[in-house]
Amino acid sequence: MKILKILKRRTRLLILLTLAVVVAVTVTVGMVIRANTMDTRSPRAERDRAAPGAEIPSGRVDCRKARCIALTFDGNPGEPTDRLMDLLKEYKAPSTFFLEGRRIHEFPDVVRRIAEDGHEIGDHTWTHAVLTDVSDARIRDELRRTARAIAGITGSEPTLMRPPQGRTDDRVSRISEELGMAQVLWTVTAKDYETDDSALITERVLAGAGRDGIVLLHPLHKGTVPAMPAILKALDEQGYTFVTVSQLLAPGEAEPGTIYK
Repeated sequence: MKILKILKRRTRLLILLTLAVVVAVTVTVGMVIRANTMDTRSPRAERDRAAPGAEIPSGRVDCRKARCIALTFDGNPGEPTDRLMDLLKEYKAPSTFFLEGRRIHEFPDVVRRIAEDGHEIGDHTWTHAVLTDVSDARIRDELRRTARAIAGITGSEPTLMRPPQGRTDDRVSRISEELGMAQVLWTVTAKDYETDDSALITERVLAGAGRDGIVLLHPLHKGTVPAMPAILKALDEQGYTFVTVSQLLAPGEAEPGTIYK
C-alpha cells in the first residue's frame, strides 16, 4: 500500500510538471505568433505615404525607380571587421548596422568608421535582451543607454531599432514610439547563427532577395563575412542598388513605433 501511495504521488507530480511545461510552451509560442502577426509596414507602403511628388535629395537613390535592397548587420561593434567594411566600400553598399550598446565604448573607431563610411547605425539594445520578456523600465533603459552611447561617438542618436530575435509587441511598439524609434525587422535571413557554411549563407540570401528586401546578417558568425564577396557580387550583377533602411523608405520617413518589414 505504501508503495502504491508513493507511485500515485509521483504520478500526480509528473502530471503537474507536464502541465506546467505545456502551459509555458503555449505561452511562449503565443508570444512568438503574436510578434509575427502584428501589423507591419513595407518600404513601398512608406514611400507611398509620402506627399505626392515628394523629391529625393540630390545624389540619393530613388527606390521608387531603382531596384533597391537593404543589407543589415546585427551585433556588437567589435564584430564588423575591417574586411567587411572594405567589401561594402568596394561594392558601394551603404548598409545599416544595428549595434548592441554594452561594448560600444571598447570600439569607438569602428563605430566612427561605420558612420563615416556612409552607413546607418540603429539601436539593438544594450544587452540583447528579449524586450517582450522584460519590464517597461528595462525596455527604456536598454534602448536609451545604447542610443546615448551611439550619440556620444557619432553625434547622432539612432531613429531605428531592431528588437532582439525580432520579438516585439504592442508594449514594445508604444515605448519605441515614446523614444522616437521605428522598429525594423527583415524579409530574409541567412540564419547564419546556425551554420558556418558560407556557400549556404550565400544561397539563402540570394534565394530570399527581392526588391525592397531587408536582409539580416550577423558578422560575428564565422561563415558570414567570408560569404559577403559572393553575396555582394551576385546582388550587384542582378541589378540591385544597395541602400540603408532609411534610404529604402525615402521620400517617406520612418515613423516611430511602426514596425517595418
